Amino acid sequence: MAATAPGTVRDEDLSAKALQKRFDSLVTVRSKAVKGKGAWYWAQLEPILVQNPESGTPKAVKLRCSLCNAMFSASNPSRTASEHLKRGTCPNFNGIIPKPISSISPTSGGGGAAKPSATTTSVRKRSAPSPTTLPAPLLAIEAAPATRASSAEIVRSAAAPLLLSGGKEDLGALALLEDSVKKLKSPGIKAPLGTGPSKAQTEAALNTLAEWLYESCGTVSFSCVEHPKFKAFLQQVGLPPVSRRYIAGQKLDTKFEEVKAESEAKLRDAMFFQLASDGWKKKATNMGETLINITLNLPNGSSLFRSVVNINAGAVCVKLAEETLWEAITGICGTALERCVGIVADTDKYSAKALQELEYRNRWMVNLSCQAQGFSNLLKDFNKHLSLFRSVAQECMKLAAFFNNKPQARTYLQKYQRQEYDAVKLLRTPPDPQFADPHYAYVLVMLDDIAQSARALQLTVLDDSFKIVFNEDQVGRDVGDMVGGVRFWTDLEAVLDLVKIVKVMVQDIEVDRPLVSQCLPLWDDLRTKVKDWCGRYDKDEAPLQEVIEKRFRKNYHPAWAAAFILDPLYLLRDTSGKYLPPFKCLSGEQEKDVDRLITRLVARDEAHIALMELMKWRAEGLDPLYAQAVQVKERDAGTGRMKSVNPQSRRLVWETCLSEFKLLGKVAIRLIFLHATSCGLKCNWSLWRWAYRNGNSRLAIEKAEKMIFIASHAKLERRDFVNEEEKDAELFMNGEDDRIPDEVFLSATL
Repeated sequence: MAATAPGTVRDEDLSAKALQKRFDSLVTVRSKAVKGKGAWYWAQLEPILVQNPESGTPKAVKLRCSLCNAMFSASNPSRTASEHLKRGTCPNFNGIIPKPISSISPTSGGGGAAKPSATTTSVRKRSAPSPTTLPAPLLAIEAAPATRASSAEIVRSAAAPLLLSGGKEDLGALALLEDSVKKLKSPGIKAPLGTGPSKAQTEAALNTLAEWLYESCGTVSFSCVEHPKFKAFLQQVGLPPVSRRYIAGQKLDTKFEEVKAESEAKLRDAMFFQLASDGWKKKATNMGETLINITLNLPNGSSLFRSVVNINAGAVCVKLAEETLWEAITGICGTALERCVGIVADTDKYSAKALQELEYRNRWMVNLSCQAQGFSNLLKDFNKHLSLFRSVAQECMKLAAFFNNKPQARTYLQKYQRQEYDAVKLLRTPPDPQFADPHYAYVLVMLDDIAQSARALQLTVLDDSFKIVFNEDQVGRDVGDMVGGVRFWTDLEAVLDLVKIVKVMVQDIEVDRPLVSQCLPLWDDLRTKVKDWCGRYDKDEAPLQEVIEKRFRKNYHPAWAAAFILDPLYLLRDTSGKYLPPFKCLSGEQEKDVDRLITRLVARDEAHIALMELMKWRAEGLDPLYAQAVQVKERDAGTGRMKSVNPQSRRLVWETCLSEFKLLGKVAIRLIFLHATSCGLKCNWSLWRWAYRNGNSRLAIEKAEKMIFIASHAKLERRDFVNEEEKDAELFMNGEDDRIPDEVFLSATL
């Protein structure tokens, strides 16, 4: 390291000298151009030497636009001028390329041209120009924001400024007048080429604008394109104005047909698919509709949006849920019903029963409940069955009601809230359970409020005047003792920590979208985390594990165990070096589930062959080289967790090197790709509300369906599973200072 240091220093010195030399040469060129002996654009572009803030040595040479202060690379000033100034990118450039003074022939009062004497010329060469004889480019910089007059008029006004009755506001009108006169004098002259985008560029830009509006799915109104500010923006970047009818008319129909054709082509290429149904557990929209989102999961790992089903026939029942799902399947498959391997849904009690009925009548189907919903339901179970949750919730309710309902107590609390957090707010309490569903969610909000106000609450009860005022109040004394004690805060911290464990796992499930083979490891991971939580807070593990096991049994499906055994990702290496399926990780009942499911998914007369192949798979496993290749993992840059490098290899090995397992292989490739969650796509239903507000117009609903299809297809294609409202909420709730120093922007443009 020490031996290479001198060379590194020499390289840095050479680089700094080269940058300084480049800067000096640009300054020299600009100085000559300002005097009328160079390119026109140097009046607007100024060389800047960026220095290293630590060492003070030159770091880069940039060009700064004096009109808008934008920074550019100094490698090609001519190209920068063409792209930034000529093409209208600079908002303050008037579009007129000024001429040097030497190219302008000043006229005398009699109309003759006065030639400058030799003496005058020599003086100009030896001395700097006076304010009254500034070269045209510099004058153009000062005049550009206010007027569009030509360089000749600018030079003339410098010698004798015009005094107009309307003041500076008249300069723009005067420039328009002069432009009109010029057009009348030379009607055949057209605008110079290259001043704006070409026809192809314009069409591409308008297509991108239309796609953005479609993919916003109602978040951005079509009427915004006719807003005066938006029109001004389009004009500034050289684009023509856009009509909302243009966006919502044939353009929308064409884009919809294009996206639909692409989606249908992908579906035809897939041998089979899984139907994902989301929306059964969500509340109806403001207009009373229940909207069910239908997507299709393909074996190659991609997903396709299918439709939004509007259920407005009253309360959802088992028959309605079953008919809705079956109609979606038959509409896609036609007579080839076995293409639909199964369904995954965020089930309520009706849709769960519908899934069971469909699976019972169609032996090839594997219907699953959404795992994100199953883990979320644990919070409801904790609130209902754990005494720790109930006691902490009751104490917090008592505390919040005391400070919210007692004006004097609230005054003390707000005093310390203002002191500690520079903000004042009430402690939120849950509404009546009959008006709040789910009620536990409001309880968790109350716990968060109290935890965030912990410091202010503690200072409040320690205030001597507070103690005097509420000394005779029994509730006040109880609240003071509770807030001043350690037990209450320890229990509150324990409850919130347990809630965090579950919520983080739910978030990971929504982001990772695990497959069915990952269900058993997910629940094992939860049990491990809960066990650590019990040890950390010295809590009895038995009641908590009992609640978890009860929820596990409600969500469990035999396909969990079968996919876990058939997925090469979970093969275990034994002492002989073989990679064998992890049967030892299953319970006795789960092993039987594997046999029962596999025999159900094959023909009755081939069940015994499938079981023989399963025995062979259990004894031989997979070739170690292929097993290791499947199990290669890497750290995900976004989440920081380890993930499979090639997730599709888990299925592909069954279709290639394990092709000897004829029946078991067919079962494996249909099981392994199944998703365990239906929450991949979060739709914005504002467009539906817009459609229904317009008198249930069929045309409005069709347009809404087309936009939802386009937007959902785009979100699934780029794997964007977060709603726009959630992104905005995260942005505005983040109180950190995100301002970036100017030095970062300078470095980013290198």
